[in-house]
Amino acid sequence: MSSILLITSSPRGEASHSTRVATEFAKKLASAKLGNTLVTRDLAANSLPHIDSDYTAGIYTPDEARTAPQAKVVGVSDVVIDEVFAADTIILATGMINFNISSTLKSWLDHVMRAGKTFSYGAEGPKGLVTGKKVYVVLASGGVYSEGPATPFDHATPYLKTALGFIGITDLEFIRIEGVAMGPDAEAKAISSAIEQTNGFALAA
Repeated sequence: MSSILLITSSPRGEASHSTRVATEFAKKLASAKLGNTLVTRDLAANSLPHIDSDYTAGIYTPDEARTAPQAKVVGVSDVVIDEVFAADTIILATGMINFNISSTLKSWLDHVMRAGKTFSYGAEGPKGLVTGKKVYVVLASGGVYSEGPATPFDHATPYLKTALGFIGITDLEFIRIEGVAMGPDAEAKAISSAIEQTNGFALAA
């Protein structure tokens, strides 16, 4: 039995390639074995609040001393962190927006990356506390960034590797849907290639 957490973040709704491919992939994984569960969080439809002064003060304030706004926003962080810890497999879906991940997914990471919860500091430096997770990143882009002259503009891939690695998640697979703005044939090929890749991961799971 496995718990799967699907995080989608594209503002394009049903037109989103990353959401479509990731959702179909998540359903495949959930149906692969009896007892598997799937939890979905749509950050475009239900965005998390950007961190503010209530959050930055509240996470360092004892529970009983927090103001109502502090308690509310820290409670949001607690919920998404609990979802991460409860999951065996996490699927993150995002389009590449201005060379990086969506702002909604960035807000999710801001709530998840929390000292004392998902990482800690010790004599040997920072230590990630989120271990034993498999993460798949479905990343859609209008251009091609995995190779060629645009490679240096891909800030999404190294950022996610760094951020997730900091909290202890190092087992990552990237599923690219790239070149979708290069015409109908390129778009169809990119989607087909990504689906084929997810089929392989689903069979191996």
